Amino acid sequence: MNLEFADLAKKLGAQEQLVNNTLLLEIDNCVIQVKSNSDKLLTKLTEYFGHVVCTQGQADLTILAIEKPAVDLALPFKDWQREAGKTGRKDSYYDLAEARIVHKVKTGMCFMQSETVKLASGPCIKNDNQVINFINSQYLNWLQQQGWQNCHAAALERNGQGIAMAGFSGGGKSTLMLHLMELSGARFTSNDRLLVKSQGQQTIAKGIPKLPRVNPGTVVNNPRLKSMFSEQKIAELQSMPLAELWDLEEKYDVFVEQAYGPNRICHTTPLKAFIVLNWHRDNTDRMQISQIDLTQRRDLLAAVMKSSGPFYQYNDGSFYQDSTELNEEAYLQALHNVPIYEASGQVDFAALVDYCDSNLLPVE
Repeated sequence: MNLEFADLAKKLGAQEQLVNNTLLLEIDNCVIQVKSNSDKLLTKLTEYFGHVVCTQGQADLTILAIEKPAVDLALPFKDWQREAGKTGRKDSYYDLAEARIVHKVKTGMCFMQSETVKLASGPCIKNDNQVINFINSQYLNWLQQQGWQNCHAAALERNGQGIAMAGFSGGGKSTLMLHLMELSGARFTSNDRLLVKSQGQQTIAKGIPKLPRVNPGTVVNNPRLKSMFSEQKIAELQSMPLAELWDLEEKYDVFVEQAYGPNRICHTTPLKAFIVLNWHRDNTDRMQISQIDLTQRRDLLAAVMKSSGPFYQYNDGSFYQDSTELNEEAYLQALHNVPIYEASGQVDFAALVDYCDSNLLPVE
């Protein structure tokens, strides 16, 4: 550990006194240990990750989450280039020889990523969602280092078979997934990140333990979720013009087992179908769904692929760059066993749910 690395780690709280409690998470066959100087933070994380909390196991990954005021490291941070369609500053970063520091512009949170230290530092309790994302990013790294491809997709499982759904920004993949959760036997797999890998004659999909995050429009149009808001807020939202409600950028966590009941989560499933939502709310044509050849429709592949982001560290210790081009062939190979469908025309969740129920995930 060189002097700059050690100094930055110390400033971020790597040597802080930790509480006795630790949090153990078991996701598939990966065990993640979270240590902190804050019992309150660990309690919040335990509540969030409740369905994957375990009581014993040898940790594959250890993460430090240090609650403290935001630290000004006075580093020449460089802005991380955002994906097409995204605006505003979000992440900045600084690379050392063996580590990367990621700074969250809006919150002041800082994260140190290296092969030996994985550290979240700053007002963690106030920004627990960023700590949750950092924890999930370590599981994403663990899988990607084993050859899994990172998809920008939601997914669920029914009767031992999975269905994934991707879409361009605002396409409604999370809303569709929650509508599909109303089907008997359906179990949540993932809301926004899905890892896929071809194994033999099938493709396996793995979700991360991140709860669905939905916009207000999804909540007010889903009877099961309306209890998340007060009657007054529901009335206010329903009085808004539809286009304004659709574009409202607020996010709320849906605690799946509270909303849908126990045993409604399954993070690993063989993938039977993949739907790309290429519909639009301004389109008046009837919704159509058709099977496509993704090798001939690489315009739709763009909706499936997802950047590994600033936290991704390769097996050799080097870091992913924002200029790195996504490997289309790797995605096509991972999905070559899976029928791909395009939904086009107008947005019609009910019709697409009926199609999935009857044709893609029928009851045994």
